[in-house]
Amino acid sequence: MITKHSVRFVKFYFLQTTTIFSLVFTALAVQQAWAAPNQVNISADLNVQGPTINKDIYGQFAEHLGRGIYEGLWVGKESSIPNTKGFRNDVVNALKAIQVPLVRWPGGCFADEYHWRDGIGDSKKRPIKVNTHWGGVEEDNAVGTHEFFDLVELLGADAYINGNLGSGSVQEMAEWMEYMTSDKRSSIANERRKNGREEPWDIAYFGIGNESWGCGGHMTPDYYTDLYRQYATFLKTPPGKKPKLVGSGGHTEDTSWTDILSTNIKRDLDGISYHFYTLPNSNWQNKGHATEFDYIDWFKTLERTMRIDTYLKENIAKLERNDPQGKIDLYVDEWGTWYDPEEGREPGFLYQQNTLRDAIVAAVNFNIFHQYAERVTMTNIAQMVNVLQAMILTDKEEMVLTPTYHAYGLYKVFQDATSIPFNINSDKYSHENQSLPAITASIAKGKDGRVYIALVNLDPKNAGKVTLNLKGTDASRLSGQVLTSSYITDKNTFKDKDMVKPHPFNANINDVSIPPKSIVVAAIL
Repeated sequence: MITKHSVRFVKFYFLQTTTIFSLVFTALAVQQAWAAPNQVNISADLNVQGPTINKDIYGQFAEHLGRGIYEGLWVGKESSIPNTKGFRNDVVNALKAIQVPLVRWPGGCFADEYHWRDGIGDSKKRPIKVNTHWGGVEEDNAVGTHEFFDLVELLGADAYINGNLGSGSVQEMAEWMEYMTSDKRSSIANERRKNGREEPWDIAYFGIGNESWGCGGHMTPDYYTDLYRQYATFLKTPPGKKPKLVGSGGHTEDTSWTDILSTNIKRDLDGISYHFYTLPNSNWQNKGHATEFDYIDWFKTLERTMRIDTYLKENIAKLERNDPQGKIDLYVDEWGTWYDPEEGREPGFLYQQNTLRDAIVAAVNFNIFHQYAERVTMTNIAQMVNVLQAMILTDKEEMVLTPTYHAYGLYKVFQDATSIPFNINSDKYSHENQSLPAITASIAKGKDGRVYIALVNLDPKNAGKVTLNLKGTDASRLSGQVLTSSYITDKNTFKDKDMVKPHPFNANINDVSIPPKSIVVAAIL
């Protein structure tokens, strides 16, 4: 370590203090420049195709929680904030720019206490309820079924509806499905027409309960399995209108739900949900700060997020054994970072800022999801606006795009792309007795016919030197974008909205270097 005394030792003691500091910083810069970059070798035959990376891997989640729906998305038709059908134009346009393919609604834990009839009809006459899960605030049901479908239509996205198994009934869920999908002249379908919607809606996914092991009812997987079969039996839809049905699965290292559901439900099950949140530690009462952290916290966060690789592998092994035909997928319909609530804010609103660390976490997860694309065909990050690892933060009429938003923007080229298998050998990024790959990657052929590569450098201090051995191409360069910043805690704020944003990236294919703590997505040209 260079100190004031060591500088004096080399006979610069006569210099002024300002000059001493200049020498110190110069020496540190030279020391940084001499640090050897992490080496990574990637080999692939670009003519070999793997499974399609389903666009729904890039799905979003909007729960009635904090300012996620109200203020974040919905301001009402009479608001002075520019809106369409009550939804903020700035937020909708920003989400359209990253091509949001799917939105999950209304929860989350909220789903298992949501009664759909509270959210239809004249909005001024809808009942006011209490959101007991999230802050005990009043829920006026201004955003209900019709409004949600307005939102997904504005976004050009598909709908993922989560039904109420925990406090609802078979009849209530069946009638909601009829209300949304029936083209007949039944009294329930006519009620939809009376409320302003002539044609039925399309639903891509329908969840039968949420976190039934916890807030959705504290059930055992065996008990839930019986309920699932009962509820699914009565979810009737017209031909061609049936959504993919989602069973409420496990979380973290628990594979029992995946095992029991895939063993005992032999029909009307298209996928099993799985939830995993990334904390810097294992203490839910003291998770860590969203923006004030050091290099050790950075490493611990990435180490914990990479555990999902093992957890997915273990859950998929259960599916491979119980469902060798491949009829049941694994849906990671809640994931992302979760930190302590910001001081001075309502803890139940789960509002948190978003730094470069969160963007790296997102990209690491994308690369893992791609590796399991045959079974992992849908995920939903928590959550879209103002909640947990959000794409967007709002404050009255102001809006800011987070680093995670930009990660989604970089990776949108992988939606419905054809994955390309590859081998990767990376140096390690280590702390104490733990090691992670310094660099992770993805390669796929996009719908535009181009081959894209994603490179994520987890190491916050050292660059990455990437050697590419690619068959089936005469490409000479990479051209795309890089997302990085000066400090690991850098974030976008309402005063500085562009501190963390993508910049152009170009490299000779034989000389690829990526910065520390960075995400690169580039076409191979």
